Amino acid sequence: MLPSGSVAPPFPLSHRNRRIDLLRGVAILLVLFHHFCIAYPLNHSWLGTLLTPDGVRAIARNGNYGVTLFFVISGFLITSNALARWGSLAALNVRSFYAFRIARILPCLLLLLAVVNSLALAGLPIFATHCPGLPPLAGMLRANLAALTFSMNVFIAHHGWANYALGVLWSLSVEEVFYATFPLVALLLRRQSFIMAFWALIAVIGPFYRMAHQDDESGFLFAYFASFDGIAIGCMAAVLASKWQLQNQLARILQPVVIIGMASLYLYRSIGGTNIWGVSTMALGAAILLIASVPHAEGRIISRVRLLRGVEWTGRLSYELYLFHLIVLGLLRTFLPASTVPTTGPIRVVLLAVFFIGSCGIASLIGHFFAEPLNRILRRTLNSPPQGESTRGLKLKRRI
Repeated sequence: MLPSGSVAPPFPLSHRNRRIDLLRGVAILLVLFHHFCIAYPLNHSWLGTLLTPDGVRAIARNGNYGVTLFFVISGFLITSNALARWGSLAALNVRSFYAFRIARILPCLLLLLAVVNSLALAGLPIFATHCPGLPPLAGMLRANLAALTFSMNVFIAHHGWANYALGVLWSLSVEEVFYATFPLVALLLRRQSFIMAFWALIAVIGPFYRMAHQDDESGFLFAYFASFDGIAIGCMAAVLASKWQLQNQLARILQPVVIIGMASLYLYRSIGGTNIWGVSTMALGAAILLIASVPHAEGRIISRVRLLRGVEWTGRLSYELYLFHLIVLGLLRTFLPASTVPTTGPIRVVLLAVFFIGSCGIASLIGHFFAEPLNRILRRTLNSPPQGESTRGLKLKRRI
């Protein structure tokens, strides 16, 4: 029986939703392709011949919308997990919530910093921190401090993309600042209607904040309030999914329409020209797909299509892939500068495949041998309850 005022979770915590992994896979592949094309433009490669230069450019330029998808998925899963563990947001256990976040986030973050710092100290310039007016070591320490205090987006606003491999931490900064306040919002507001109203307010602020910062890329792309709306929309979607499901007939009609709309928005123009309402629209589309995924979490279509299974697999690795792919790309840029790689023909497409395979291989190894073992150890250590306290939440398998 659920506590008073509780809601049924969208799905059991121990049950993995394959459709969500598929959507995460799409998001991370868009991000990887975006970053590769910045380093090695593919407009005139074999891929450009196949898709046309404009087609390649349209796919490559909007990788930040992939991050928007991550934000929505993250909010959806964090809220779904909270409902599954504690029955209602008002019953959330603060200590357990933060323990789960630390266990998931910290091991890979510290490993990333150790690898990037080591490569910088080894003399590879692309991994050094380049802050005007600061010596390299001071710049490195400043970048590390920004990473550990979840203020990399603020660091970027002041110093630009000063550290190539650590710049991706801007989105982690946005997420973890949002989740630092998540338990406080839940426990202070308590009533579900008040919590939903608060998240709705955050979602409304987003486009107007972006509108007010159109002359500043770090303002409309990387700032906290430019991105919080995606997470808030995901959180609200999880609560809605716990209360009702899309009817099969409506879902069959709505999902293709939403996917076509999201793809059209993605390809229409650069995010620099569509971000004000585009980010909100993309987030709402993702929320609809997440709600629709709940009754079909087993992903029968995914099981039958090898390509979809591959994309789903990358979705399972999305956190490790996101954090470490720029190390692979940075090494490629160090030993194969873009100026030495022909812009036409197959070479850059082959390099793209090497980048994807290398990034996935490293992410898989880190996830299997480092992140997951430490995740389990830290959860047990940080979340050990006092004698006699219920361990209901600890026995549930974590999905993210």
